[in-house]
Parts: sequence; C-alpha cells; structure tokens
Amino acid sequence: MRKIDTVLGRLDKEYPDADIALLFDGVFQLLVAVMLSAQCTDVVVNKVTPRLFAKFGDAVAMAKADVREVEKLIYSTGFYRNKARNVVGAARMIVADFGAEVPCEMEDLLKLPGVARKTANVVMNAGFGKAVGIVVDTHVGRISRLLGLTEQKDAVKVEKELMKIVPKKKWGRLPYLFIEHGRKVCIARRPQCRDCVLSDICPSSQV
Repeated sequence: MRKIDTVLGRLDKEYPDADIALLFDGVFQLLVAVMLSAQCTDVVVNKVTPRLFAKFGDAVAMAKADVREVEKLIYSTGFYRNKARNVVGAARMIVADFGAEVPCEMEDLLKLPGVARKTANVVMNAGFGKAVGIVVDTHVGRISRLLGLTEQKDAVKVEKELMKIVPKKKWGRLPYLFIEHGRKVCIARRPQCRDCVLSDICPSSQV
C-alpha cells in the first residue's frame, strides 16, 4: 500500500467525524466565514458570524452593508478593515456579475476580492461538493512536510504535489483529517509523537 493511502486510512479511523468547523447556512455564508477565518481561529469566527449573518445573511444584504458597520461586527477576527472591505466587495461583485449567487467555478471565485485559492477550494468542496484542489492551510502544509510528502513551503506548490499523490476522491477529506490531527496530536510546538498513529511511518517522529 502506498504511504499516502496508509496515512489517510489511519487518520480516517482516528477521526471519523472530522469535518469543517465553521458554522454557516448556505454557500454565501460559508464564503464569508472562510474569508474571516484568515489569521483567526474557527472558534472566534463562529462567535462573530451569528450577529453578522443576522443582519447580512446573503449576498444582496451584504452588498448594501456599510463597511464600517461590518468592521464593528467582525472586529475580533483581526485584520477587520481589510476583511470587511473584501467581504462587502465580494458580495457586490456576486450581485452584479453572478446574479446574487456565489459562482460555482474556481476561476470565477478567484475573481472575488479577498478570495485566494485556499478559500476557493473550501467553498468548492464544502459548498458545492466539487473536488478541484486540496485546501492547504498551516496544518496541512506542516504535516505534509513532516510526513515527507513534500518539501515545499509555498501553499500552492504543496497543493500541486499533494494532488499528484492523493486519490482525487480524498482531496476534500485530507484537509479535515490533517487539521484535526494537527490540533490534537501533531501540535506544532509540542508534537505528541508517542500518541501518534503515524509515528512508525513518519520520518520526523520523535519516538
């Protein structure tokens, strides 16, 4: 069995319920939540979005929002000025160019203000059920390097290398497994290698 198959098989057994942690209702709210999660924890985002979505829960409402009001509602997520500007700007483009519906193609998502490939990948997978790439956040990149799956540090390059070795049907699943493992066991500053189900096949294991 290939190493990546072993890795994913073991992590699937370890974290059968691993899934997106953000709370949302519909693709537009997912998009906004992911945009707010940059440099911020999902826990903080989930505390902010109920009030935000109560006022601006869809693209039409957000497109009409005062950026300063959005800034106040998302302040605790950090980088709130840029995020507010991008969220409102994305909503306005969605309304103007895509009939008020979040576009379901990667190339169109990448046209939206504040949307890079990581965000677009999350929306494509969790919002539309389409696997067109692999979400690479800090956990995914770090664990991929520790396991020897890549030596790349740039997220886009990591994604390209993972797409070559990971079965396409697992592209959407891998990020959640790696994120869960990174939070619970393969913790950046204090990895729990003795409790890791991958320690025997991980070249970085400290066991």
